[in-house]
This record gives sequence, C-alpha cells and structure tokens, in this order.
Amino acid sequence: MLQMCNLESYPPVFRHPSASPPQLTTANSMEDSSSSSSVPIPVVDLQRLSQETLGEACKEWGVFRLVNHGIPASLLSKLEEHVRVLFSLSFESKQALVSNPLSYFWGTPVLTPSGDALRGALNLNWLEGINVPLSQLPLFQSEDSRLEDFRHFLEEYGRHLSRIATTLFEAMVKNLNLCPKQSESSLDKSSGFIRLYRYPPRSVVDEACGMMEHTDSSLLSIVHQDQVGGLEIFKDNKWLLVNPISDTLLVHIGDMMQAISDDQYRSVKHRVSVNKQEERVSICYFVFPAKGSVVRSSKYKPFTYTEFQQQVQNDTKTLGYKVGLQRFRLNAPV
Repeated sequence: MLQMCNLESYPPVFRHPSASPPQLTTANSMEDSSSSSSVPIPVVDLQRLSQETLGEACKEWGVFRLVNHGIPASLLSKLEEHVRVLFSLSFESKQALVSNPLSYFWGTPVLTPSGDALRGALNLNWLEGINVPLSQLPLFQSEDSRLEDFRHFLEEYGRHLSRIATTLFEAMVKNLNLCPKQSESSLDKSSGFIRLYRYPPRSVVDEACGMMEHTDSSLLSIVHQDQVGGLEIFKDNKWLLVNPISDTLLVHIGDMMQAISDDQYRSVKHRVSVNKQEERVSICYFVFPAKGSVVRSSKYKPFTYTEFQQQVQNDTKTLGYKVGLQRFRLNAPV
C-alpha cells in the first residue's frame, strides 16, 4: 500500500535536518553573490515562436520560460501528485519498488552506468531522485494500479516533451543556420529521459546544497518545478533566483547545444538551494544527440556523446566534479 509522507521516506542521512552534511567541493570556485529576489528571465511562446526572442534567450541567458507549451494543466497536476506519493514511500520501499528500467538514487544528480548514486562525501547533495528512461518505460510493470497510472502519465508527459524539444531544436537549427547534414542526428528522441527530484527541507540551509553548481550534459533540458522554488542560475558573475511561475516550463541549454552552436548558445550554470521548512519537487526532461553521431564544431575536437558521457563519469569518479566541455575544447591543456 502507498503511504503518506513521513520521516522514514527520506534516506537515513537526511532524517536529521540539523546535522551538518559533508563539505561540498566544486571545480571552479566562484564569488558567491546570491540574490534573494527572482530574476525576470526571457519568455518564449511556443505557439507564436519568435526566432529573434528564442535566439537572444539562448545566447544571452541559456535559459528561458516556455509558455503556451500545450501540456494540459491537469496532466502536470496529476503527475506532480503521483511523484509526491511515490517519494512519500519509505526509503526501503522505494529501493525495492523502483525497479528496472527505472532507478532510484540519492545524494547526487550524477548516475553511474548501473544507475546507482555516487555517494562519496564530495558528491553529496540534499536530494533523492528517480531516473526514467522514456524509451524503456513500457517495460516497467507493477501490481499496484496507482503505479501503473503513474507510468501512463509519464508516457503521456514524455510525448509532449519530445514534441516540444523537437520544435525548439528545429527553430534553433534554423536560427544558427546549421546545415541539415550537421544537425540531422543531433537530437535523438529515443534518448529522452525524465528525472524526478525531491529535495528534503533543512533547517540549516547555509550548510547544505540541494544540487551543487553544474551545467547539463544534454542538448536541451526542460524543467517543471513546484511552487517552493530554489533554482538559481549564474549570470554576470552572480547567482540569480528563478522563482516558479504556474503553467510555465523552464528550458535550459545544455553542453551539447553549446558545442553544436560553436559557443553561440550558452549552457547555463545552475544549482538548487534547499528550503528550511518545505520539501521541493521537480520533474526534469533531458534529450541528447544520437550516441554514435559526431558533434563537430570549430571550437571543439570532434566527439560523440558517448565519449563525452564517459569522460564526465570518469571525472566525477576521480575528481568529484564534472569538467565537461573544457575537456574537448581545441588547444585545451590535457
């Protein structure tokens, strides 16, 4: 039976919110001038798609709000409700219930090939999550009818996100004047997956990070966040809060899009802060180039996404953080 949320639903290390977590270490320390007021990031209307507005948002911000996206509000509401119910199960139940092809993790947004979390002290983030590869979702079966309903909601949501990502990417390709040959395998709809995140509340928020600063490895990332907030982006040498707005999605430019665009578009650096009293839930979609397709750019050595992914995993294991595109930049130190 599915149960209401309780303390046992959190991973053991998160059940004492006043305890100090391990110290976080990141690749490049930045001056932390976090802002408490929300920043008005660009807005893109999917039904009246403006090439100029889209291009400016991708170049200057690397992130934008998407309105008129065509996803029914009822679907978003039902999906978020099911996410909360699933996360409210006991920690042990989630580990047993979330089975192949889904995977449960906690403490870090980075997954190893086996789907387990890297739980080293340098990687600990104040979150737990479920990884959902959309192409394999039909393989997930459960005797609980509510989990079956959840699977259907995820499949429907995934179809909407695939449509949105394809529409946006085609507009970006046109904006960048990329030749069809160069871009035809750059977005592989079968690579799309969803990550469900829950960030437990924490009374000592200055000593914890919901998710440490990073850029997404994806081509595009599309985020639905609840009304608690906590997402911050790094722009003009300071951290800016991006508050949630109902019925909008957040679209992030990822590393692959930055490389394909010859650095015209920005892979936005972002992080998540924790809330003192409320837990936060977000539903994130990521889409990538075809694994065997070669990313070609005047700024980077030719590479496949598979090579990029392997390098990120190696750096995360050995260094404790992601280096990312810098590893593939022309004339970059080895």
